[in-house]
Amino acid sequence: MNDLVISFETIGIGDVPKVGGKNASLGEMYQKLTPLGIRIPNGFAVTAAGYGLFLKENKLNQSIQEKLSELDLDNFSNLREVSGEIKSLILHGKVPDDLAKEIVHSYQSLGGLNRINPDVAVRSSATAEDLPGASFAGLHESFLNIKGEQELLKAVRSCFASLYNGRAIKYRHDKGFDHLEIALSVGVQLMVRADKASSGVCFSIDPESGFSQSVLITGCWGLGENIVQGAVIPDEFLVFKPSIKKGKRAILSKKVGSKTKTMIYSKDGGVVNLDTSKEKQKAFVLNDEEIEILGQWAIKIENHYGMPMDIEWAKDGLSGDLFIVQARPETVHADKDPYLLKEYALAEKGELLCSGYAIGGGITSGKVKIILSPSEADQLEEGDILVTENTNPDWDPVMKKQVQSLPRKEDEPVMLQLWPEKWGLWQS
Repeated sequence: MNDLVISFETIGIGDVPKVGGKNASLGEMYQKLTPLGIRIPNGFAVTAAGYGLFLKENKLNQSIQEKLSELDLDNFSNLREVSGEIKSLILHGKVPDDLAKEIVHSYQSLGGLNRINPDVAVRSSATAEDLPGASFAGLHESFLNIKGEQELLKAVRSCFASLYNGRAIKYRHDKGFDHLEIALSVGVQLMVRADKASSGVCFSIDPESGFSQSVLITGCWGLGENIVQGAVIPDEFLVFKPSIKKGKRAILSKKVGSKTKTMIYSKDGGVVNLDTSKEKQKAFVLNDEEIEILGQWAIKIENHYGMPMDIEWAKDGLSGDLFIVQARPETVHADKDPYLLKEYALAEKGELLCSGYAIGGGITSGKVKIILSPSEADQLEEGDILVTENTNPDWDPVMKKQVQSLPRKEDEPVMLQLWPEKWGLWQS
């Protein structure tokens, strides 16, 4: 196998320039943490060299540069147009024969002798992704329940195109990355049948307070994209690290979320989001033993990397086994003083109009605007509070623009996010 495609079995954390942070981490965990009892689905990565070959064979580098030169860097007024034009160029490109051959060979080898055309997850992994201080989480595309050689090649090309999602372009600009210096690797990983069970996100540090002695586990029924996209209120489980290390009961709290949607496989490929039954909305997605297993795994993963981690887990509904499908450095508290905690309190009381699921802490006020798409963001004015159906990364360029335009003190809270069932509120 050449350097266009590399198996997880031979990828380590030092391979970020070749396969991006996400795939480097998956390979590292597959090699180093599987022996410790942590289950990692096997897979392979289409490398940055494969992405480079794709651009070269389709003569896209100059065209992309020309499109980027047209970008309005002051107000990003044409961000959607520039993004769409670049993505269209990539989506109409042809996967070179040498690259396609390597991908297909690795894909069929991944299935083994008794499993032709296995179901796989196809995930983007930028070469500057999942680094401390720059997570890139949610900026690029992932495709689940991909089956068959042609569908896989199509998904790989779509991942390449997602490097130029509008939100990704804006994020790289904000972080000072050169667009053309960043490559896109693609991870192809055996699917965990979480559509028949549950999945979620696990933090080896409390993401709200930064408290380092707890593990926070969130989960929903079906595939975890509903949590990543902010489409559901998940269950929450808080675990105490010192108790885990001593082999004692470690669960501090359990909070049931509404989990109103369940994402499952579609018979036609891809996924579909269904309404969750009332019974399952009231039921926890994990039992106590599974909660403590994930807590143990989170500690092992944190110890291996030497830093707090943001971890994605999934339960296979066919085997009943738990798996770790992704891990990245936690970035919210990476640069904060762990001994300093800010709290805010209202100086006066008022009439309660609504309440919800809070993300972060802060106090603010402003005019409420109900806007359902980032394309309508021109309706937002300075100081407005945005109400929308979910708070996915497509809103990031809008929020960054609004926040940067506000006069404020250095320590003044500038963003508030609340989730009363289906609505997300963002104070800009």
